[in-house]
Amino acid sequence: MLSVMLQAKCLFCTGELLLCEANTVYKYIQEDGSNRGTYGKLICTNFKIAFLDEDSSSDDNEPQFKNKIVGENDITLQCVDQIYGVYDEKKKLLTGQMRKYPEKLIIYCKDLRVFHFCLRYTKEEEVKRIVSGIVHHSQTPKLLKRLFLFSYASAAPNNTDGRNQTVMFDTLEDWRDELERTKGNVKYKAVVTNEGYRVSEKLPLYFVVPICVSEESILKFQGRGIPIWCWSCHNGAALLKMSAFPKEQDDSTSQMQKAFLDGIYKTISKPPYELLKMDDLSSSLPSLQDIQIAYTRFKQLFLIDNNADFWATDVKWFSLLESTNWLEIIRNCVLLYKCEVQFCLFKESATDLCCVISSLVQVMMDSYSRTKSGFQSLIQKEWVTGGHGFLDRCNHLHKNDKEEAPVFLLLLNCVWQLVQQYPPAFEFTETYLTVLSDSLYVPIFSTFFFNSQHQKDTNTTGESLKTQSGPFKFLTVWDWSVQFEPKAQALLSNPLYAEKPKPDKSQRKTTRFKHQRQLSLPLTQTKSSPKRGFFREETDHLIKNILGKRIGKFINSSDEPHNSFREFYDSWHSKPVDYHGLLLPCIDGPEIKVWAQRYLRWIPEAQLHGGGTIATAAKILDLMEEVQSLQVKMDEEHSQAISRDVQAVPMLRNCARLSSLFPFALLQRQSVKPALPTSTWKDLEDEDDLVKRDDEFVDLSGDMS
Repeated sequence: MLSVMLQAKCLFCTGELLLCEANTVYKYIQEDGSNRGTYGKLICTNFKIAFLDEDSSSDDNEPQFKNKIVGENDITLQCVDQIYGVYDEKKKLLTGQMRKYPEKLIIYCKDLRVFHFCLRYTKEEEVKRIVSGIVHHSQTPKLLKRLFLFSYASAAPNNTDGRNQTVMFDTLEDWRDELERTKGNVKYKAVVTNEGYRVSEKLPLYFVVPICVSEESILKFQGRGIPIWCWSCHNGAALLKMSAFPKEQDDSTSQMQKAFLDGIYKTISKPPYELLKMDDLSSSLPSLQDIQIAYTRFKQLFLIDNNADFWATDVKWFSLLESTNWLEIIRNCVLLYKCEVQFCLFKESATDLCCVISSLVQVMMDSYSRTKSGFQSLIQKEWVTGGHGFLDRCNHLHKNDKEEAPVFLLLLNCVWQLVQQYPPAFEFTETYLTVLSDSLYVPIFSTFFFNSQHQKDTNTTGESLKTQSGPFKFLTVWDWSVQFEPKAQALLSNPLYAEKPKPDKSQRKTTRFKHQRQLSLPLTQTKSSPKRGFFREETDHLIKNILGKRIGKFINSSDEPHNSFREFYDSWHSKPVDYHGLLLPCIDGPEIKVWAQRYLRWIPEAQLHGGGTIATAAKILDLMEEVQSLQVKMDEEHSQAISRDVQAVPMLRNCARLSSLFPFALLQRQSVKPALPTSTWKDLEDEDDLVKRDDEFVDLSGDMS
């Protein structure tokens, strides 16, 4: 009976079980520091914490951008960051057993939401059960198969695997197709050596290596010291990664390994046109601990309890932001590094930073990786199949806080920088990146809940708890229809995306001849091309200058190579953008920005109604519609193609009413205080409550006579 009543107000997922509940819980609305809020029921299930508002039955305030799995008052257990109890107006972190139970409960979420619940009017026994239950199920260590991921898969064994053209890289054919797409099948081959995980449990079942690498070598060294292919550029350059050999070994083993590596390097490196460049990322980039510390400081700026806290930090906000070092990590260690390692072999003992750098290089150089299906395939290749430890880095099991680090979130932050600098180059939007970051904490999809393909395969073959037969069938996050209706999914696609035009046969021969001439790398500088792309003269001039030298030296050196690189960089940025060619990020101080939509979306004071990038996009769409109406009159056939893009996002109508943090802050009421520095606000408060006055209207009808 209870479950039926709850389902009327809260949509339960398949396999979800109610664990504990509390009635007469008061949820605060912390926008203006008042005690306004609403009464309801607080529940905890094996999937989420949910507040069932007594007024939630009304659909008048139904958000247009709605997640079908996680509502606005729902918190998945994996999304809970920290829980505090309030005792006599003092906050205390709750982690385990409690002698005394709090009168207020504050839940800080990993998506930066903050929930305040008052328990003063709740029965004491219910307070004990709900507080203990929430803390236990969201903060204490647990076994992998205790995740809701398995409960959901057990109760729904016939789930369809909606891939939406995303390449999963779980078959040999997927790797061979990728080799063919990138023209890398001449020098590299896909191998089946690790079938049954007989080489290493950390490697995927199938991967790509140089043709010169034998199966015996892969087995002999257990995958270590083997250059593993990531991607090939059409001009012949390639991106490879390699895990280092153990440092403490006897001399004979070390000599054998050194001889093997020397042979590999000589085979790959053929100066002057195929020169191998190596970089040890473990010494070049910040450590996981540095990344975690920086992000921990950074996110504190956005975990706002109420608007008083927001205004208290307003004056010193930029200095606090700088002190976190988060944007500096993005600028110096990632975005800048993308310009440096386009043709390089990464050498690292761990896979974390290799995933970041290899992904960014491909996004920057390969336009396919800037499409939605291409970007999802990239994440599957470099992160999911590539063996990134999502389970440990996201700390889903709460077993080891020292292993936690927002590495994947760092990648999304860096990609967002490119998206906001070159919007037409990406088929997806910043909203897509935001919901992708939120999906890290939704334990319905297996994509971000395993450390390796081996771990997933091992736990997939277990028997279903309900049917007692057959393997689990997990959902992939790339089936966006599971979370969003078609209208909401439209916001994940960029209506302003500059789709790649089909090549003209008459121009293709000319381009091919020009490309062959440029590969000769003349010693004299050629005339710069008016377009950008990695087959253009200016890029080949860059390649000529970096042969035999590590580009990283150009950045901090004052010699001629530095001037050559800077000349190329400035020249590239001075010309029109080829949105399907090479993209170089703007890395100067003001160009590296805070991802406002993700980090500020729950703070009303940070919203700009009728402004921001969404207002600009809406205006551009209006202009496109005007062009479309003219095009209809001129050419009906072309108008059909244009109208399909323009009409993709109906929610962008009436942009004057939209928030700058749309679609997460659609029509939220404005903050009581304007977005001005605290000192200015205090000055205005003394002017007879100037900001609280209504606008004065003067009747001019008498003057019209």
